[in-house]
Amino acid sequence: MSHLKDIPLQLRTPSKEEPLRVLISACLGGQKCGYDGTSNGEYPQMYPLLASPLIKIVPFCPEEFSFGSPREMCDIYGGNGMDVLEGKAKVLTPSGQDWSQGMIDAAEKMLQIAQENQVELAIMMDISAACGSTVIYDGNRFSDNKVYQIGTGVCAAKLILGGIRVISQRDFKSLEKLRKLIDPDHVINENAIDHHQTEWYLQYFNKTHN
Repeated sequence: MSHLKDIPLQLRTPSKEEPLRVLISACLGGQKCGYDGTSNGEYPQMYPLLASPLIKIVPFCPEEFSFGSPREMCDIYGGNGMDVLEGKAKVLTPSGQDWSQGMIDAAEKMLQIAQENQVELAIMMDISAACGSTVIYDGNRFSDNKVYQIGTGVCAAKLILGGIRVISQRDFKSLEKLRKLIDPDHVINENAIDHHQTEWYLQYFNKTHN
């Protein structure tokens, strides 16, 4: 079965008058909204997109919206983001707080913002219980035997169900195509790959190259 992200990234050619409308996890734009009050690091692959007049950036941090910052870390137990939306899995913190409803509220707010701004693409922080789009933790990330799963966070799932394409900051091939769209002189790095094509992903999830 092909990965959802194998579907070609098809976006219109933007202009200054009609920039491409892109929703991002706010931390990817440098906002200090991470669980520890930081921006979760730096993401140079985002800089050309943030600076381009051909892209309208719409930043939003769903976890800060519901839980503030700084805050506890949280992960999904018993499934993925789709399962949380269906009431089949829970979002829990290390101290045992159930943040499932708060995360669903944040997901609904994120979709509302996306629809109000007519966003055409979302770039979100992978692994996050809210924004993950390729890989998330299966239960407690602080466990000595932490486990990863293929799947989306709650908010990414909500966007996908709303018909919005979601990629992550680690989907370098897709980001290269996006950069080429806003800068025709940009030379695409032909070695760039998306996260689901990496050796780690293929080996961890027992995949093989097509």
